[in-house]
Amino acid sequence: MKRPKITNADRPKTQTIEVRDEYNNIKSFPITGELPLTIYVNKKEIVTLMTLGHHPESLVIGYLRNQGFINNLSDLESVHVDWDINSAAVKTVSEIKNFENKLTHKVVTSGCGQGTTFSGVWDDLKNKKINPSRLDQSIIYKLLKLLHDKNEIYRESGAVHGCALCDSENIIDFIEDVGRHNAVDAIAGNMWLNDIDSNNKIFYTTGRLTSEMVIKVAQMNIPYLISRSGITEMGFNVAKETG
Repeated sequence: MKRPKITNADRPKTQTIEVRDEYNNIKSFPITGELPLTIYVNKKEIVTLMTLGHHPESLVIGYLRNQGFINNLSDLESVHVDWDINSAAVKTVSEIKNFENKLTHKVVTSGCGQGTTFSGVWDDLKNKKINPSRLDQSIIYKLLKLLHDKNEIYRESGAVHGCALCDSENIIDFIEDVGRHNAVDAIAGNMWLNDIDSNNKIFYTTGRLTSEMVIKVAQMNIPYLISRSGITEMGFNVAKETG
């Protein structure tokens, strides 16, 4: 498969600021990075994401994948991230079908910082049927124990969510970002870039399972989605309908 040309423009995970304590002493304190990243596809503005910026190319690719703009990594010619102008310029191999129609209708979701879902994603889910086998409770406990040590940025500066792609034995990928919808998109991008299939994979996320999170994981054809938090009514309905 032909791979797109991509930059490697990751940003530092944290920034250091100076603060005063109760004794008026100046101390250094790490804070989580956050910057806007505007995605352009064939010079057309799509969306601006607020992101940590640690995996920007994967985030852009995964976002376009989960929003239904592209169907394969080979659809992309290049992804160029430039933090001097906070933009990601995407060029596709050919014109995207029904591109303008996809942009006409947006749904503002309940994800962190309010996510956006474009027209067509909901329609695609009608034909989505995922048939998982039984997942043993012991596997979930084992993975949660392994994930305990993965929240590196959260432990250092807080203000992030974490998502992980796992199999029954290992954590394959773990990404933190200021919004968990960004983290899941970045993992989706990494799956394509590293040729990781979704068969029998398990997806873990911090925070609640809203409809947006369930939709994204269903779009990635991952059969299991787990979280320590609760699930919304619509998130449950989407999970039930897609299997």
